[in-house]
Amino acid sequence: MDQEVVVVGAGPTGLTAACSLRSAGVSVRVLDKAEGPAVTSRALGLQPRGVEVLDRLGALGDLPQRGLPVQRVDVNVDGRPLASFPVGQAARLHGPAALLISQAEIEENLRKRLAELGGSVEWSTPVTDVTADPEGVTVTAGGQRIRSGWVVGADGAHSAVRKAMGIGFPGIPLIERFLLADVHAELAYNREGATSWLHGRKLLAAFPLPGADLWRVMAPAPDDLPDNPSPDEIVGHLGSRLAEDAGGSISSVVWTSVFRIQRRLADTYRWGRVLLAGDSAHIHSPFGGQGMNTGMGDAENLAFKLTLVVSGRADTRLLDSYERERRPVASGVLQTTTGLTQILTGQTRASRLIRDKLAIPMLNNPWMQRRITDRASQLEVSYRSGSLAQRWLPGLQPGDRVPDRDLLRTDGTATRLYEALGPRWAVIGSEALAAVARDRLGDVVALRGSGDTMLVRPDGHLAWKGSTPESLHRWLDTTLGRPALERSA
Repeated sequence: MDQEVVVVGAGPTGLTAACSLRSAGVSVRVLDKAEGPAVTSRALGLQPRGVEVLDRLGALGDLPQRGLPVQRVDVNVDGRPLASFPVGQAARLHGPAALLISQAEIEENLRKRLAELGGSVEWSTPVTDVTADPEGVTVTAGGQRIRSGWVVGADGAHSAVRKAMGIGFPGIPLIERFLLADVHAELAYNREGATSWLHGRKLLAAFPLPGADLWRVMAPAPDDLPDNPSPDEIVGHLGSRLAEDAGGSISSVVWTSVFRIQRRLADTYRWGRVLLAGDSAHIHSPFGGQGMNTGMGDAENLAFKLTLVVSGRADTRLLDSYERERRPVASGVLQTTTGLTQILTGQTRASRLIRDKLAIPMLNNPWMQRRITDRASQLEVSYRSGSLAQRWLPGLQPGDRVPDRDLLRTDGTATRLYEALGPRWAVIGSEALAAVARDRLGDVVALRGSGDTMLVRPDGHLAWKGSTPESLHRWLDTTLGRPALERSA
């Protein structure tokens, strides 16, 4: 094999997968059709889940200092404020704050981390064909044929990998044309979060970006705008809406875009040795800021499982749990963001009445505010109903997220759980059980703890808890199957 894994796509999903694999010692090539790194991007919301993923990867860096903390969301209807709620992390979830920061800056941090791990991105290398067989995958890209054990398709909504494998991508369009621009603007509104203005079927939203008077402004395209509007026509419409609704004015333009809002979900996330992640597997409305974070969650989940298979510590059937765990997450995001889009855009008179008289005012309710914040954070994601979880245990369940916490290593050195994780697994409790886990999983860090011993996965979710070596052995044998190392002995 030329490479153990080829990752196609150097966006947040592909880079997260590549960093996770490289940190575990897996050889990776990252291919991207673009000529170089993006300097502008659609995504700008880093949810608490995304912050935690970057933290475990060692790629978070100074993003919390560079980003804007999300503190408020204000909604105006027909020229009057109708809802305003604080966006803060509920204490019960014990997670970091969300950030408003450009996807381009997140990718930059991930590329730096990949370079530290000995990896790089091969730009101007479009994939034109992918063929898989029982022994490996051949990728044709940039005039070269690359032989790999596995391929991760993280190349977006128009994924060449997905198309080459013939994987269906059914779905429907939600909004045919949506306008977006990053602009310098005079706007007398708070820079602590998002502000939106609703007038019947008209919608305008503004998000502050790091930098002096920099905003992202977005709105559905009006019916009378040309099919392929020029940047001047995009800015002209957004500027007129900004003046009408917010009394603001655009002074200069950084970037404009037109895109369709769709909801689509791939028929399968895996075709033999080819796996899909991020927008290659699912796309949905940007309302709620879930897309980038869902893709990064896909990548982290897939990478630690693929590491075990590539290293010969687990049977390939472990990879089936990737789709079983992550597909329900994507389905939930598609459902939530579709509903939110339909409510906000008010395509019918009845939906606008429900929006203005019921849905928007409910945003002032403290219980609703907590539910929205918790759901959007993705910290509630659990795999307790998945194939790797145990059943009927009290308290924290296998499959649940284990919040970050201060702990001690067995030698007394202070650490945080998420600092200890990454490519590693962690055992909190018995050092003897850590040795059992290490025999099958490889890199396992032992941390002090009381009560039942907990085995924590590299993605921060509880894998197993108990007190006996026999129970842990059974879980490892059931979950990992017969490893390739043993089968070849």
